[in-house]
Amino acid sequence: MTAALSADSAQTDRQQDPVHGRRLPSGRAVSAPLPPARPAFDTQTWKEIAHLLANLPVTLLGFTYVVATLSTSASLTVTVIGFPLLAAALMGARQLGKLERARARVLLGLRVDEPSPLPLRGRGGFVTRVWLAVKDPVGWRTMLYELTRLPWSVVTFVVTLVSLFVLWPVLPYIARGLTHVDRAMVRALLSPSEELERRIAELESDRGTVVDTAAADLRRIERDLHDGAQARLVNLAMGLGLAKEKLLEDPDAAATMVEEAHGEVKLALQELRDLARGIHPAVLTDRGLDAALSAVASRCTASVKVSVDLRTRPAAAVEGIAYFTVSELLQNVSKHSGARSAAVDVWRADDRLLVQVRDDGRGGASLDGGTGMAGLADRLGAVDGLFVVDSPVGGPTTVTAELPWRNREGEGRG
Repeated sequence: MTAALSADSAQTDRQQDPVHGRRLPSGRAVSAPLPPARPAFDTQTWKEIAHLLANLPVTLLGFTYVVATLSTSASLTVTVIGFPLLAAALMGARQLGKLERARARVLLGLRVDEPSPLPLRGRGGFVTRVWLAVKDPVGWRTMLYELTRLPWSVVTFVVTLVSLFVLWPVLPYIARGLTHVDRAMVRALLSPSEELERRIAELESDRGTVVDTAAADLRRIERDLHDGAQARLVNLAMGLGLAKEKLLEDPDAAATMVEEAHGEVKLALQELRDLARGIHPAVLTDRGLDAALSAVASRCTASVKVSVDLRTRPAAAVEGIAYFTVSELLQNVSKHSGARSAAVDVWRADDRLLVQVRDDGRGGASLDGGTGMAGLADRLGAVDGLFVVDSPVGGPTTVTAELPWRNREGEGRG
């Protein structure tokens, strides 16, 4: 018994060294293992400090650029180069904003979407592109960012530099608070313009509509040629071939076949004329909207009064859209309205071309009524136009289309 107690006591008096696996004499305190060493400032903190210290030199460059370009372009606005210089300065400011967004992304971990580029291609002449650049909200907000940042950059540089030597134990907290302000400024002034992005999205959607419409028109022309004039010309060739074979054997039968072929030629020519009129009527090119719309009105089942009040002709594209809009609406009058009379008015109001078609039919027309009006609305919307239908049940129906006015090449503003 005494030997057993002595063994238990000896086992209790000795402990296992948790670090080295050695037994330690009893009575000595055993410490837990120390955690691994970590730097006082982590990587993100150093990035934030670097961002704050770089604020002053980077902002000085941006501030100098903005002040120099704005003052120079403002002093030259009385000359012809003032506005082009301002447009170039705003486009350069976009590049400064791109640099600041990249700096915030790398050093602050802040991801801000890049604004869409200015849609300068296909935007008319030099003056139009300059004006579009001068109105660029992204460039103006970037300039405002560079101007307002200078006093803040001085504060952040001084506070960060002093804290790096004097208040370094709390510098991570100071850096985090200062960079939160930087993040808010970047989000507020360097994020994409919601209005501009919405407009660009609309233009992209409209471009898709134009492409789809053009493809549908090409398919329609191909189908009309294949099923109409092409088939008649094939029959004509076969008929003339048979007539040639019978010319000597049976002159009377050959003459009958030639007469039939002559009738086929007339029908083929008529179909080709109708197809050409559907693509772009010659009367529209030669004489303008007044004569072309009068020709369309003469084919309507209702009595149509046409009034065109234009001192000059619009661009060919605008004129063509107005013509086909009226043509489609008058076809609807003939097919669906049951109207006895209708009126077509075309006039210009400022920089818009307005077209209005009225009839005294049964009414009830709508964009989803299956009469092709939804397609017309899409076409006008694709060129920044408007399409409004006012057609209560029982009538009358008034359809108003509005198009942007563009002058025909070689003509001044009307």
